[in-house]
Amino acid sequence: MKVDPTSSWRRPGPSPDQRRTDVLVGVAVAAVALLNLTLANSAGQFVLGRPPAWPEQVFWTLACTLPLVVRRRWPAAVAIVISVAFIAAQFRQSPEQQVSNGALYAAVYTAGAWGADRVRARRVRIGIIAAMFGWLALSAALTVADIPPDAFSEASGPLEPLLAVMVNSVLINVFFFGFAYLFGDTAWTSARRQHQLEVQTDQLRRSQADAAQVAVMGERVRIARELHDVVAHHVSVMGVQASATRRVMDKDPDKARTALAAVEQSARTAVDELRRMLNLLRASGPDERPGGAGVDRVEELVANARDAGLDARFGVYGQPVPLPESLSQAAYRIVQEAITNTLKHASATEVDVRVRYHATELEVDVADNGRGAPPGATAGVGLGLIGMRERVTAHDGAVTAGARPGGGFRVRARFPLVRVPA
Repeated sequence: MKVDPTSSWRRPGPSPDQRRTDVLVGVAVAAVALLNLTLANSAGQFVLGRPPAWPEQVFWTLACTLPLVVRRRWPAAVAIVISVAFIAAQFRQSPEQQVSNGALYAAVYTAGAWGADRVRARRVRIGIIAAMFGWLALSAALTVADIPPDAFSEASGPLEPLLAVMVNSVLINVFFFGFAYLFGDTAWTSARRQHQLEVQTDQLRRSQADAAQVAVMGERVRIARELHDVVAHHVSVMGVQASATRRVMDKDPDKARTALAAVEQSARTAVDELRRMLNLLRASGPDERPGGAGVDRVEELVANARDAGLDARFGVYGQPVPLPESLSQAAYRIVQEAITNTLKHASATEVDVRVRYHATELEVDVADNGRGAPPGATAGVGLGLIGMRERVTAHDGAVTAGARPGGGFRVRARFPLVRVPA
């Protein structure tokens, strides 16, 4: 059963940069609130009644705004402190209300966006909103008797003036508190989804790495088994040559020397192939015995591609020389895999296969005019290309695969050329 990695997820606390940002924002909001308090006193805007002394006004202003400096570290506590200070400031008739209102909404939002305990965060926010509407109703009941008779002398709307004031106040609070509540939940959900995406991306990355490793090991086993067949072949040849040498040793010394030279060469080749096999054999795999196809049968692959509908061309450049069987097989397999990829994935119409015999290396080159690698793709990560790389590495060579400048895809492999007697 698959477990949801976010079922018990708790949002991590703020980073050091976020904490520093909260401090700067909290101090800036407190400074703006103090400026607004000064302006309200200078203009005599005391809508709640006669204000308390100046130090008390400053205290309530800072109590409603300064806790924002730690809003993401302790979101629930900050929301409770600011809401209590806000009600107390209104009860004491502190004139600064505009900035304090914004700080209260921000605290409610933060409690929803950063509250680690979701049940507590929900209860705190609902409790604060309920308390605010309760205070709104209580303050209206306490002040309605003090409204002067001529307070609404200029009113001309269809509703009773006092009812219009109450409806307006309720609607504004519903809108802003609802905005803070819902967007707080949205921010927390977005953070959880981001975490889930990171978890899934990490799982996918590990899965791809495991798949690539399995492909590498499987390819190594397959190559090692091919090399096993080559070594067995050379050992068998050595046995035949040694038997022939024993029989002609006295009758024909020249033939005996020729046979011994062949035994010597076969022994060296077998030891070299055995070393490669032991370097590659890392894990067990299915018992496969690939055919002994070599570079001399590359032309058959080109013919098959031609039969499949491609305009296939084949060329051999340089003087062909006898090759170790494992190297010949590796060259054949690389051409085979490259042509297979062209047929399956490239949507190509042409393929050009070239085998070049240089002085010190063998080169196989397969190019097509297909789509090539997708934009932004990393060349050499497919399972087929992994197999090519493993085969070339087993012979101390190098392989390049990627998009051609004029369009299409190209695979080029180079092997150090080890000549063997015909």
